[in-house]
Order: sequence, then structure tokens, then C-alpha cells
Amino acid sequence: MGLPVQQQMKYWGIATIILVLVLWFLGDVLLPFILGGAIAYFLDPVADRLERAGCSRALATGIITVIALVIFVLMALLVIPTLVQQTLQLFEIAPNLFQDLQAFLTERFPSLMVEDSVVRQSLSGLGETIRDRGGELLNTVLSSAAGIINVVLLFVIVPVVAVYLLLDWDNMIARIDELLPRDHAPVIRKLAADIDKTLASFIRGMGTVCLVLGAYYAIALMLVGLQFGLVVGVIAGLLTFIPYVGAIVGGALAIGLALFQFWGEWWWIVAVAVIFQIGQLIEGNILTPKLVGSSVGLHPVWLLMALSVFGMLFGFVGMLVAVPVAAALGVLARFGVAQYKHSLLYRGVSDQDES
Repeated sequence: MGLPVQQQMKYWGIATIILVLVLWFLGDVLLPFILGGAIAYFLDPVADRLERAGCSRALATGIITVIALVIFVLMALLVIPTLVQQTLQLFEIAPNLFQDLQAFLTERFPSLMVEDSVVRQSLSGLGETIRDRGGELLNTVLSSAAGIINVVLLFVIVPVVAVYLLLDWDNMIARIDELLPRDHAPVIRKLAADIDKTLASFIRGMGTVCLVLGAYYAIALMLVGLQFGLVVGVIAGLLTFIPYVGAIVGGALAIGLALFQFWGEWWWIVAVAVIFQIGQLIEGNILTPKLVGSSVGLHPVWLLMALSVFGMLFGFVGMLVAVPVAAALGVLARFGVAQYKHSLLYRGVSDQDES
């Protein structure tokens, strides 16, 4: 005989409270392990395909590790230093950009830019704030001993955790399945499969879309000669997981920088705008339909709320777990609605009598 519902709710509630407390107090310690688990989850389908091609799990993990190591070394040598340098330069010239914008607005719209106007003061203050706060934050992160130690630990622990989890992924899933309550195992497996489908569509699908579009924007903008093309491409790629936000923010930033850099050479400004238009066409007609699918199950508003709430409560670790938790809660909510629609509370006694 199974446990009463009240007892089950008590045990699951205690488990949830323990999980929240662990995230609250040990979030920074768990960060490398959560990142390693996310990487292993992302790469597990690749390992499965290599296994189906005839490789053992160990050989498949080794192949993935070598390829990832080569990519990381190339990025560390070619991309990351340039990205950091361009970011620092962008922070430094921010006041000049806003001064140029102020001069342009003064020439075109003198009524808005009179002495001591709100618009003029805002533009001047915003540029100084970006330079002082942005540069200070980045320099602090890059120069502090604690920051360097944390970065080194991330680069050491995360790959090790990812490799071990990727190697034992299928065994871990099997062990977890053995621990499921026998009475509820079929329902839990179905819910877990739905959650995995949602996460696979979003994390693996949208993650690949972000990487492809970020690389495309960065390379294309650098080819047309935009001064901070790499930074703009990375920003646009990272924000692509929110529909239209990546293109709008990245496009506005790129076109704004192009207006200052290529003023008078309109064809280059048009070229920057065309790059983002082509990126949207590629994303909407090729990448998203092929890699994500038509229905992800995570509404953008729900996703933003989850990121905001978990980020506020648990910091960066909370933002990492926000997407899986949002996906799980979405699946559980849909399951609860389906159960509710089959219950007497929804159907009522009259509907039962008619049937």
C-alpha cells in the first residue's frame, strides 16, 4: 500500500526545501559542478551518436574532449584576448561616443539640446558612467587575485567534471531510475521525458543557434570593418535565446557604432543593417526550425521571469538553474492542468451523469 498523499507531499516538500537551502548557501561552490553538468548534458547526444557509430563510451568521450580542448585553445589564443581588448576599448571611448551623439543632436535638434537640458545631461552622465563603472568592473574581475583564482578553478574543475559526467551519463540515469518510487515510476519517467524534450529543444537547440549566430555576426561585422564587431557579435549571440532581443540589441548597437565610424559612407552602414537582416532570415527560416522545433514549451515571458527571480535569489548559479527549473515547472503545470481536466472538480457531477 502506497503512502498517503499528505505524507508524500511532506517528503517532497522537505526535499525541495533542502535543495533551495543548498543552492542558497553553497551556490558559489556548486557553480563548477553545475556548469560541468550542463556541458555534459549538452554533449551527451554527440557521445550517443559516436557510440552508435561503433565507438565505446570511453572512446567517444575522449574524441569529444580532444576536439573541445582544441577549440578552447584556439579561442584562448585568438578570440578571448581580442574580445577583452575590444570590451575595454568600448568602455573607454563611451564618453566620446556620447559626446559625438550630443553634437549630432545639437546640430539636428537644437531645441532638445539646450544648455542644462535633461537629454544633454543624461547623455554626458551615461557615457561617463559606462566608462567608469564598466571599466572598473572589468578591470576588477581581471586583476583581482580572487577573481583569477576562481577563473582558474573554473577552467580546471569544469572540464574534469564534464568529462566524468559525460563518461558515466547513461549509468547515472540508470541508477537514478532504480531509485524512483515504484508506484510512481511510470509517471515520473513520462514527466522526465517531457522535461528532457523541452530542455533538449531549448538548451541544445537554442544554445547551438546562439553559437552559430554569434559567430556569424562577429565575423561578418569584423569583415565590414566595424571597430567593435567581435563584442557586438558576442552580445547579439548571447541574447538570441530571447526572441528578437538579440537582433534588436545587437543591431541597434552595431548600427549606432557604424553611424559614428562610417558617417558619410552610407553603404557600410547599410551593410551592417543587412548583416542583421540576413541573420534574422537565417535564424527564422533555417536554424530555429531545424534545431529548436516549432514548440519549445518555454514562453519568453516565463523564461525571463524565471531568470530574474532565480538570479535575484541565488545569483549567477540561480540563472544557470533557472532554465531547467522553468522547464520542469512548465511540464508539471501542464500535467497538473491535464489531471485537473479529468477530475470531478473540473467535470462536475452533471458531466459524470451525462456520460
